[in-house]
Amino acid sequence: MEHIVTSNPYFGVFVLFVMTFGAFTVTTIVARLASRALARKDSEKIKLSVYECGPEITRQPNRISPQFYLFALLFLLFDVEIVFMFPWAVDFKLLGWFGFAEMLLFILLLTIGFVYAWKKGALEWHNIK
Repeated sequence: MEHIVTSNPYFGVFVLFVMTFGAFTVTTIVARLASRALARKDSEKIKLSVYECGPEITRQPNRISPQFYLFALLFLLFDVEIVFMFPWAVDFKLLGWFGFAEMLLFILLLTIGFVYAWKKGALEWHNIK
């Protein structure tokens, strides 16, 4: 007689999830400990020293354009939305015309969002000076 937990069709997925979470946790802890043990702690003095006759190095704030973040956010947004199309494609015959109409509406909303981002200039690449 099979146990009720192991006879569940999603039991394998659960086991893989637990194993992945454990492997991720162990890898993160080992990487953190190794990087702390192997890192050079005196490298800041070398970076701030004057090289030959060049100008004295000063710390500057790290300025990253918000354009990078906006572009990455739009990429993730549309990428995740495209992933939602795969289950629909698998069950296309089962969903019938109702599923087809839903996907047309979904693609229409994606297109509206894309055109809006395009018109707002979110996809334009600006040079930072």
